[in-house]
Amino acid sequence: MQFDTLDAAFEFWKNYGGRTGFGVRKMYANKSRRDGQITTVIYACAKEGHRVPDKRDHLTKTPRAETRTECLVRLGLQFNRESSKFEVHDFVSEHNHVLHTEETCFMISTQRNLADGQTVHIDFATDSGLKPKAAHQFFSQQVGGRENLGYTERDQKNYLRSKRQKDMAYGEAGSLLRYLHNQSCENPSFQYAVQLDSEEQITNIFWADTRMIIAYAHFGDVITFDTTYSTNKEYRPFGVFAGFNHHRETIIFGAALLYDETAESFKWLFQTFLEAHKQKKPKTIFTDQDPAMAKALSEVLPDTFHGLCSWHIMQNGIKHLGYLMKEGSYFLTEFSACMYEHEEVEEFEDAWSAMLDRYNVCTNPWLLKTYEIKEKWAKCHMKEVFTIGMRSTQLSESLNSDLKDHLKSDMDIIRFFNQFERVANDKHYKELEAEYNSRQKLPRVKVQKSHVLQQAAKVYTPAIFEKYFQEEFDWSSAAIIKQHEDST
Repeated sequence: MQFDTLDAAFEFWKNYGGRTGFGVRKMYANKSRRDGQITTVIYACAKEGHRVPDKRDHLTKTPRAETRTECLVRLGLQFNRESSKFEVHDFVSEHNHVLHTEETCFMISTQRNLADGQTVHIDFATDSGLKPKAAHQFFSQQVGGRENLGYTERDQKNYLRSKRQKDMAYGEAGSLLRYLHNQSCENPSFQYAVQLDSEEQITNIFWADTRMIIAYAHFGDVITFDTTYSTNKEYRPFGVFAGFNHHRETIIFGAALLYDETAESFKWLFQTFLEAHKQKKPKTIFTDQDPAMAKALSEVLPDTFHGLCSWHIMQNGIKHLGYLMKEGSYFLTEFSACMYEHEEVEEFEDAWSAMLDRYNVCTNPWLLKTYEIKEKWAKCHMKEVFTIGMRSTQLSESLNSDLKDHLKSDMDIIRFFNQFERVANDKHYKELEAEYNSRQKLPRVKVQKSHVLQQAAKVYTPAIFEKYFQEEFDWSSAAIIKQHEDST
């Protein structure tokens, strides 16, 4: 058998592998020292050889699955100078592994390819607002099934990610800087910063407009920071600094688009956040259990109390200890009590030890690690911490959910910024609504004869007065003084 070109030969080998049920790879090629002509080529099964051991394997929690089996199947070609063609001189057909079935051959990596026309369709679909999964299902139905499409959903996601990275590196960098510059020219209080990598490509972006700067000056003592889309590699991590205002409405102090979620990126972000807000440091900040974030906070904000989001802890508890939460189990209730109810350290320690013994989890790694940082989440250790009743980052997550449908991988940065502005304006409108209602409607005072409540109703906003001050006042009226009997 002869081939005019190596491309034709490899195309034949790929098609043969697709029909037979195995992936292919180029093993090696030899060149003539005299004229540089390729003289021999070996094409092999994708499972040939073995993976070289990686010294970092012991650090990897979930290493890649092994795929090579030292399969000997190969096709050897030799260049014939007389005919100027490549001839087959070696062929081994017996595999040492199970071959793919006809139904799964389309999933083999060498059988998949995104054609130019297909990428155009993907671009149109995502620009029209179709999510990647829905777009992939639509394209599959058009060609009579996924096996006829020529690429998988992961290939589509990889394409969108590569396109986004390319656009950020080249096509949109100038537009981004122009947008930020125009914003700062229109409003001198607008703050922004971009971080560049060694190749001067934009990696991390932070911004805060005038309303965010003013809001932080008034309400920035307790803040939350949360990143979204961190479990979906199709999107860049989007982080929001948020808090509460005097109407108990969510307000934004700043936002960021990050390249990754490493300690270095978070460190740059927190330093930039402080610079934008004239080095005013919050008293308390709540985040999730990200170790990279914790490391950056300890370096940039060593005097700020770092609390852990109670909702994230509960979700992690369910994830790691779900087998203990079967029907009739009170583990989650007891764990929640350790977090929210016990006000004394000794009481907490007794309840924690009893819980571990009762469910036989004294050596559970996640519980041990969580206990080591109990000062960041247990109520008994947070009695002196200024939290304004905040224990979770869910207010940040509620804002992130408003942007969920607008952080597509191929959305240009200007469209994203415009969408973020609309969401921020919606939050500001809710603040205006609360301000209007506070002036339009009278607060509900339970005890009309109480001068304390009457005065407090005029000082505090309705949300703060009704939910916090008046409730605490009710509890204070229930307090009693027990007579102490001297045993002597």
